[in-house]
Amino acid sequence: MKTKNIPEAHQDAFKTGFAEGFLKAQALTQKTNDSLRRTRLILFVLLLFGIYGLLKNPFLSVRFRTTTGLDSAVDPVQMKNVTFEHVKGVEEAKQELQEVVEFLKNPQKFTVLGGKLPKGILLVGPPGTGKTLLARAVAGEADVPFYYASGSEFDEMFVGVGASRIRNLFREAKANAPCVIFIDELDSVGGKRIESPMHPYSRQTINQLLSACSFLFSFFHFALSALIRPGRFDMQVTVPRPDVRGRTEILKWYLNKIKFDKSVDPEIIARGTVGFSGAELENLVNQAALKAAVDGKDMVTMKELEFSKDKILMGPERRSVEIDNKNKTITAYHESGHAIIAYYTKDAMPINKATIMPRGPTLGHVSLLPENDRWNETRAQLLAQMDVSMGGRVAEELIFGTDHITTGASSDFDNATKIAKRMVTKFGMSEKLGVMTYSDTGKLSPETQSAIEQEIRILLRESYERAKHILKTHAKEHKNLAEALFKLCLRGRSWK
Repeated sequence: MKTKNIPEAHQDAFKTGFAEGFLKAQALTQKTNDSLRRTRLILFVLLLFGIYGLLKNPFLSVRFRTTTGLDSAVDPVQMKNVTFEHVKGVEEAKQELQEVVEFLKNPQKFTVLGGKLPKGILLVGPPGTGKTLLARAVAGEADVPFYYASGSEFDEMFVGVGASRIRNLFREAKANAPCVIFIDELDSVGGKRIESPMHPYSRQTINQLLSACSFLFSFFHFALSALIRPGRFDMQVTVPRPDVRGRTEILKWYLNKIKFDKSVDPEIIARGTVGFSGAELENLVNQAALKAAVDGKDMVTMKELEFSKDKILMGPERRSVEIDNKNKTITAYHESGHAIIAYYTKDAMPINKATIMPRGPTLGHVSLLPENDRWNETRAQLLAQMDVSMGGRVAEELIFGTDHITTGASSDFDNATKIAKRMVTKFGMSEKLGVMTYSDTGKLSPETQSAIEQEIRILLRESYERAKHILKTHAKEHKNLAEALFKLCLRGRSWK
């Protein structure tokens, strides 16, 4: 009060106000402390319940104990219902792995002469070709436990966790030998044997795997030399994409799991799905079944399978896109130009169907269906592909004139140019440049570069002229097909 110079008449009121404020502040502080203590107690109880729940859940408990570096149990899976009969389209791989099955059943048969079977096997191939299924089939055929792990599970930022998991996995496997260990995506571990002051323990996981390698299957892309030396992964089995016969078998297998019309011909779908893996073919059949269900059908027909194939290859139909009749007419003549060239060119692939229904980035499409997978292509077949690519632009020029050609042929020209360039620089199909390859054209002399460009131009110009001659000769058929495509587009259908 002395500091504030409060008048004597107001001193009693000041004392009273100060005392009341001080007492209320003390009460508020006490209440806040009590609330904090209660919050801490509740959080502690919840934490105890959480830890108890993790320990009671088998899956989470294994993860928790493994992460903390403690021992964890790894449960194997019995594959009695998975055999080589379930694996389609990779007959050579199955034959190579048949001896592994025999070894697991009767190892004495192979060691009687002192020989040793490979300790590790790499299943090499693109995703979706059935590597995991093959490993499961081996375990099923031999009736031995199957251990599955992903390479990413061993890749941890904590010191020693990855190596500890590998030790636990192999400890459990040895206790249940003979068995099969399959490590998926091994390249996530095998490609990381590095030296770094920031990660001094980065070698532990891969080193532990190298020392623990027993009988092991794995999916592998970029192998470390130490990992594939004899005595570790000393056998490689290639699992390629299936050929047309393999694709047919895979389609039959998955079709038998759904209701389908007996008129369905899997071979036709197989011929039009070059490069598809087994997983992609399974997806194709599944999407066809979903399409049939949405349309209220009792079974899957060729229509749904073709729809599913086109959707995967070209994207979904864009029925909501508003395209005027002028552009529809241009597209109809453009696509019918491709189709007429393909039909009247001897070495072109057979036509499957043509449509001007927009799909993905395209306004139309002509689908060609090879009779078999092409392992090699002749010069005549390459020229035929170029001629078919030229058909769209040639059709626009003949029907609408050079002043009204469109940009729709850009991708066609890209394809034709790539073929012509490979013929000249890779395949030795140029008389002027001879049977010589030119891998890096940027390092060639200006004269050689000019000669290559000149040969490419000649091939493209000759192809354009051949396409123009065919469309002029069959102008009536071209017009009829374009009009039919236009009418079918209005009905939402395709020409086959």
